[in-house]
Amino acid sequence: MGFFWKLYWFSMPHDLSLQSIFKNRTMYAVVDIAGKQFKVEKDQYLYTPLLEAKEGASVKFDKVLLIDTDGAVQVGTPVIKGASISGKVLEHVKDGKVIVFKKKRRKGYAVKNGHRQQFTKVQIESIKS
Repeated sequence: MGFFWKLYWFSMPHDLSLQSIFKNRTMYAVVDIAGKQFKVEKDQYLYTPLLEAKEGASVKFDKVLLIDTDGAVQVGTPVIKGASISGKVLEHVKDGKVIVFKKKRRKGYAVKNGHRQQFTKVQIESIKS
């Protein structure tokens, strides 16, 4: 079995150099927005909890916890001083409806409620460290 495995392994094209592993790395950051942590990259669309900003307005997030620039990682204690992430509010949207149904059997008690969580769609414009 071992011989055939070696034949299979060496017959497959492998590019295991470090350049091939890390060639498509981009800059990313981990940011705290409204108590939730998001991993963001430039030009990424993000659905955050509802923000007070109007549509089309620019927003700035200062609670940057981590920044990775081509393998050079900066970790904050708890945040990185001077780092910020800027974005643009595209729209305010609602999530799908969640039905909350409560019932107590044999008591004639049944309550049906619905809930739609509100989100803000943000496009990340830049990451500054």
